[in-house]
Amino acid sequence: MESRLPAAWRSGLSVLCRLDELADPGARGFDCGEGAARRSILVVRKAGRVYGYANVCPHAGAPLDWMPGAFLDEEGRFLCCGSHGALFGIEDGLCVAGPCIGRHLTRLTVEIVESGLECAAVTWPDAPAGPVIPR
Repeated sequence: MESRLPAAWRSGLSVLCRLDELADPGARGFDCGEGAARRSILVVRKAGRVYGYANVCPHAGAPLDWMPGAFLDEEGRFLCCGSHGALFGIEDGLCVAGPCIGRHLTRLTVEIVESGLECAAVTWPDAPAGPVIPR
């Protein structure tokens, strides 16, 4: 049976959501893969651009969101670690405040792909196979 997905989606991309499902500014978390290959990721949209990161703080290894989908500070200017309040630049993942100043979040490649709908999709070198589940 031939896949109905565009070729770009089959070559390491995991379709996460429609672009209109991601507020601007806003962020959403997703769990990708299954079992030991399962990864928690986040995508964040700011000024029309979309960025992707592993949902892991470089300081303690904990997820950034203190509750599902709570990734941004109150002003929507920074990604914020719910464990210890570290602040990270949305555009570059650089920690600018907190115990891991100068360290970066793990950046993921995010692409906007079109096939009737605009979607945010993410890829990384060892992308796990399996479902993408919104958090």
